[in-house]
Amino acid sequence: MPFITIELLEGRSEEQIKAMVQEVTEAVSKNTNAPKENIHVFVEELKHNRYGVGGTLKSDEN
Repeated sequence: MPFITIELLEGRSEEQIKAMVQEVTEAVSKNTNAPKENIHVFVEELKHNRYGVGGTLKSDEN
């Protein structure tokens, strides 16, 4: 039973998230022979003001 966690910055549409979950499920199923109904995909959206690179919050880059 595969568990996949995807972390990305917020800002994608619901349609983009749905398409990503479908395609990731397809790829994992194809490459592991796991049934799609046993594949769990967790999408975690990070807020720009809670993520930094090089000492700077992504929210400060605008």
